[in-house]
Amino acid sequence: MKSDIEIAQAATLQPILQVSSELNLASEDLIPYGHLIAKLSAACIQKLQTQTDGQLILVTAISPTPAGEGKTTTTIGLTDALNQVLANKNQHAMVCMREPSLGPVFGLKGGATGGGYSQVVPMEDINLHFTGDFHAISSANNLLAALIDNHIYHGNALGIDAKSITWRRCVDMNDRALRTITLDGNNKDGQSFERQTGFDITVASEVMAIFCLATTLEDLQARLGRIQIGLTNENKPVLASDLNAEGAMTALLKNAFQPNLVQTLEHSTALVHGGPFANIAHGCNSVVATKVALKLADFVVTEAGFGADLGAEKFIDIKCRMTGLQPVAVVLVATVRALKYHGGVEVALLNQENLTALKSGMSNLKKHIDNLKQHFGLNVVVAINHFLSDSDAEIALLQTETANFGVKAIVCKHWANGGAGAIDLAQEVINMTEQPTNNFKLLYPNEVPLLEKIETIARKIYGASHIELSSDAQATLVELEKNYSHFPVCIAKTQYSFSSDPKLRGAPTGHILKVRQLRLSRGAGFIVVICGDIMTMPGLPKQPASEHISVNQAGNIVGLN
Repeated sequence: MKSDIEIAQAATLQPILQVSSELNLASEDLIPYGHLIAKLSAACIQKLQTQTDGQLILVTAISPTPAGEGKTTTTIGLTDALNQVLANKNQHAMVCMREPSLGPVFGLKGGATGGGYSQVVPMEDINLHFTGDFHAISSANNLLAALIDNHIYHGNALGIDAKSITWRRCVDMNDRALRTITLDGNNKDGQSFERQTGFDITVASEVMAIFCLATTLEDLQARLGRIQIGLTNENKPVLASDLNAEGAMTALLKNAFQPNLVQTLEHSTALVHGGPFANIAHGCNSVVATKVALKLADFVVTEAGFGADLGAEKFIDIKCRMTGLQPVAVVLVATVRALKYHGGVEVALLNQENLTALKSGMSNLKKHIDNLKQHFGLNVVVAINHFLSDSDAEIALLQTETANFGVKAIVCKHWANGGAGAIDLAQEVINMTEQPTNNFKLLYPNEVPLLEKIETIARKIYGASHIELSSDAQATLVELEKNYSHFPVCIAKTQYSFSSDPKLRGAPTGHILKVRQLRLSRGAGFIVVICGDIMTMPGLPKQPASEHISVNQAGNIVGLN
């Protein structure tokens, strides 16, 4: 089997203007970035507002494992399959997903454009720099950081308490050495000052969250202005607007704010825009891309990062809460290999048939199904992302057990066969949208206290017995409850477990969710709840993926997967 990059580079791609014609887009609706990538113009987005919306399909997954689940690959394969099924109905489906971050591309995970014969392309460009959106977000974030320190240098007219500053710099790279830094400088009078701060990865920046939740440029600028960077010496909030930062930050983001249009290997259209992490941010592509996709296509297939306890919960309780979006169906991706891992099998033995471990690992799948159906009122279908090592007996057991949970499990072979390998899944999704239920609900109301919101997620979604707050988190909570108790919460925790301990597999119960820190994302409109050992600046593994990436004599990138 060819590698992902070999498959992508061997494909014959269509000019983006030809791809976009399927959506009745004209050349003036696009801002080309070469022949294969374009941004949708602001005028195009505006004129589409009168169109009716298509139907939104959410793809999520079981808790991630080293075996891989293939959520993005399934998102793409399902879209290609839908377009095959819809070919004679004059209807279209399109992908709406996040942009990859250079951190995982060069780190442990590698690229994030799908795999096998279900990819968005050109995969090298999308994975590396793309249209520069993330660089613009980093620049806007760091402009604000520079303005803060510059203001203090020039006399600190606002009376900012340097020790209270919470705004951190960011870079789109896994660089653990930057987690904590000391700023040492002088003001214009020669007085020295020193403060502790650090870097977050760009996808954890509040600017990224704002970028992905804003609906218009005006909304973007207003949200940027509402960012709280610290407190005055009188304990009053200092906002980005107090530094007159929001205008220049918006100027840096103006072009980036326009969604990126690319294609799949089978020439389905795809909007790839924005990219907050789901384990440390809210894990969904931009609102503006999702909304314009719904105007362009009859079916929009979008994904939410990592397992359904993270991405899907935040998709619903943050993105849907703020926008009114509602998915009509959820595809929950699982693999036999990953479920055996949740049943206790180590990675080296996952290709061996093990019905006992598979049945044990089904607890993870069941918990995700129960959460989506009971707590969010959503219709669910399980997509079994097929591996050659899956035995017939294992597939049969997985389908039988899933049926006992009241849900269908459909074998999908899109990785090997493209859209043709997910036709059954596409047909089931269409059937679900034709018989929708109106039971959609949020997990908690806006009005309950922040502590209750955290406890509700911990107990209902994670199966925890209770939460445990550090002294720092307790003190911050008291202050946040005064003015921001109506905000939703964004839990930052490990993606590998329902708990805050990445080593707890399956569906553990009775565990304690340990809350280390709370952060106010005032412009984004939520509270970040940092749990366990999760870091907002990840590190690289001992052998990062970057070691295998290079450029050959023909000028082609190799080793990127």
